[in-house]
Amino acid sequence: MRNRFIAILAALVTLGAAIAASAQEKVSIAALRFVSSAPIFIAMEKGYFKDQGLEVEFKFFDAAQPIAVAVAAGDADLGITGLTGGFFNLAGKGAIKIIAAQSREEPGYDFVAYVAGKKAFDAGFTDPGKFPGKTIAITQTGSTFHYMLGMLAEKRGFKLTEVTLKPLQSIANVTAALKGEQVDGALLPANNAYAAEKDGFGKIIGWVHQETPWQLGALFAGSRMIEQRRAVVEKFVAAYVKACADYAEAFLQRDAAGKRVFGDKADALIPMIQKYVEPKPSVDQVRASASYIDPQGRLLVKNIYDQVTWYQAQGMVARDVDAAKFLDLSFVKDHLDLPTR
Repeated sequence: MRNRFIAILAALVTLGAAIAASAQEKVSIAALRFVSSAPIFIAMEKGYFKDQGLEVEFKFFDAAQPIAVAVAAGDADLGITGLTGGFFNLAGKGAIKIIAAQSREEPGYDFVAYVAGKKAFDAGFTDPGKFPGKTIAITQTGSTFHYMLGMLAEKRGFKLTEVTLKPLQSIANVTAALKGEQVDGALLPANNAYAAEKDGFGKIIGWVHQETPWQLGALFAGSRMIEQRRAVVEKFVAAYVKACADYAEAFLQRDAAGKRVFGDKADALIPMIQKYVEPKPSVDQVRASASYIDPQGRLLVKNIYDQVTWYQAQGMVARDVDAAKFLDLSFVKDHLDLPTR
């Protein structure tokens, strides 16, 4: 009887586990294999998504703009990446809504670097103010890198038309062009910039956060996803924000002198991040390239309006696109820098 009872109990446990597994709601998120995507990696590895009853699938891409396309088309339920001209056009048509923050360029936190090729550096390309007359690799026209150069041009007082932009579709292609001396420079995420410098074919000449801080990335969802599965989106955001808090405790701390410090919490999270980032970064590279992400997932809202205005001025975003219509600020509390209009 005892053995029979144990067998029945084991069967019930197995059945319960199967029922629990089948109850997990499936949801997919499109992302880049960057350190800036760390909160979703942390939420996955620490079981935060599972705790919310979610079975999350990662879908990886090589550039930001295709992620927006995937979410708008319904090929992914959510996306997390940098904001682009293409994103704003899709969002303006009602296909996508921004719901929380991802990375932002915040003073003191390296994320995207201005990188000169070694030959160009040796010839005097040693400062972000020297972009005019250079050929610069970016991922795509209308990308975050395009916008960053636009902001730099406005700050440093040169015309963006004085720079020859070479859209190469992916970070891998941009890196290859820099290495092959097909371009004078590039804008690269910190992990890739450090790798280029280590391998001797690139030189970091500055950081975007030193020149033009801004809200670079966001978490967003398909409008239909929000309408039809809002509870699932709420659960995803809850897990995501919990991971943002873990990330902040590990990577955004400073000592009394303002120097970034990393302790046991960072050491525990780094392997979780390394598992997904490509090329695989060293421990030091993860620490150095851990960009600023608001601990509560809050957006710098007005900056998103400013981005739309810039893209519209370049003719890359339709004039009728209104940020107010694709921002859903209901999933996260107390967003920052709200516009007054």
